Amino acid sequence: MLQPVGVAPFPVAGIRKGGAGVRGWRGEEGLGQEEPPDSAESTWSISPWMVLLVWLTFMCTFQGTDSGTPGLGQAPQPRHRRQPGHGEWTHWSSWSTCSNTCGDGASFRMRRCIRFPEEEICKGNPRQYRVCELDECPPGFVPFRAMQCSLYNRKPIAGSQTPYQWVPFHGAPNLCDLNCLAVGHNFYYTFGRVLDGTPCSPESRDLCISGRCLRAGCDGLLGSKAQADACGICDGRNESCVFVQQVSRAAFPTSGVFGYKNVTHIPAGARHIKVTDRSRNYLALMNSKQRYVINGDWAIDLPGVYEVAGTKVRYARTADVHESFEADGPTQEDLLVMVLFQEHNPGIEYQFWLPRERLHHIQSDASPLRQPQTREVEGSPSREPQHSPQATAAPHSQSIRDIGKKTPQQEGIPATAAAQVLTQPGRCGKCDSPRGKSQRIYHYCNSDFVFRARILSKRYIGLETRYDVQVRHTYRNRFPVVHREYVWVSNTCDCPQLVEQHEYVLMARRHVNYEHTLNRILLQRGSYARPWTPREDLQLRDTAKHCLQSRTL
Repeated sequence: MLQPVGVAPFPVAGIRKGGAGVRGWRGEEGLGQEEPPDSAESTWSISPWMVLLVWLTFMCTFQGTDSGTPGLGQAPQPRHRRQPGHGEWTHWSSWSTCSNTCGDGASFRMRRCIRFPEEEICKGNPRQYRVCELDECPPGFVPFRAMQCSLYNRKPIAGSQTPYQWVPFHGAPNLCDLNCLAVGHNFYYTFGRVLDGTPCSPESRDLCISGRCLRAGCDGLLGSKAQADACGICDGRNESCVFVQQVSRAAFPTSGVFGYKNVTHIPAGARHIKVTDRSRNYLALMNSKQRYVINGDWAIDLPGVYEVAGTKVRYARTADVHESFEADGPTQEDLLVMVLFQEHNPGIEYQFWLPRERLHHIQSDASPLRQPQTREVEGSPSREPQHSPQATAAPHSQSIRDIGKKTPQQEGIPATAAAQVLTQPGRCGKCDSPRGKSQRIYHYCNSDFVFRARILSKRYIGLETRYDVQVRHTYRNRFPVVHREYVWVSNTCDCPQLVEQHEYVLMARRHVNYEHTLNRILLQRGSYARPWTPREDLQLRDTAKHCLQSRTL
């Protein structure tokens, strides 16, 4: 019996003609089935082609049920045609050379779209242009647009055979056309488009690309919409910096002592700085080295642009008493804004953006060593006396305003009565003065200033005492000291006790507050302050060697 290739035999019943019975089909030899009937009995069997037909029907029905293909008795399912997609871009090529040899120019890179015939073209541009910033052009260098106009010198133009000399003309409507003015004539001619990378105008940094004037985004790509936020982050959301905006109302000095007063401290890293004053007072700007860079030292500079702290500061002053400092930043060092009073202060407005990590440099300082009552950092006007420390909030930032208590002198209390008020029993406690060789060595080696001074006067200011001293001799100074200095004590308890017109050996430290608006000599409670004697002088001259020994150990 024939069978399809690769299909195992399976039993098919034989039918005897006349219905006499059913005989089994003989498969493998030796199984003992009945012998086939003889010809006299006229029996017949299923043909091989019928077996093949039955097998194909069975397989089609099985596969249709299992794989989703319509089988017998199933309706055909509709086919969904695949929608063609977009092609894919290749990698960008390397950037081309710059269109200019100096100054600003443009370079480009390319990519190709790979797609099948049924796919759509790729989304995006096959070319990108970016600004390439080179060194400044040397004096006498021919600008790029002028060079393109000069290519047509002594060449005829349409409608005229007269040769002309051509120079750039910037008054035409389309900035990216090669508009050239005929030298000695009052007409210009357009020679098509300028080459890619040509500046749109002499004052602009925008560049012409394919006949369009494009501006570079913060990512450096021409035509890009990316913009830097106030923090300087490209495509940022102003999340990495805070906005500081306040009004300084430093009071006009009533003591008759005129000079520069602190307005605010602007830490390094500040951006978009703006300080505005609308009075006859004069603003001044000081760098981190405490040197005036604009105005200051009783001199007024001309309005203009100044290079300060790594940025350009625009100083403006008008006849209607309007004065301002403006800078884009970021600043590379701290700046101090000062004011020289000429009249009552109506309010000095200032604002800037500052990185969050630099915010602590301007936050309020709770140290009692500050001197808010002198109004050297923002204070309240004298017509609105404050009787307790306050802080005025500013948008997105803690205030750096210092408003302190009025001194007894400002309240009209005599100096002697003030001393009694500020040195009430039980308030100051015992005043211990260090003495002995070990204490002398310790304070000598750990102090910023060691000098001999004569006490000229003493004054209580707020919760502090200020001594006006004359420096007679210096033993050890980590910072410069002038002939006349103020020495501050952070209490009003006469501790250490210094008598006017007497000479002392003082070992003090340098005090700089968070805003860097205070930089002074400070005698802390327990500082070394002993009357000067020749014996004390001799002992101090031998103390320096002990500091060197302690460093070696």
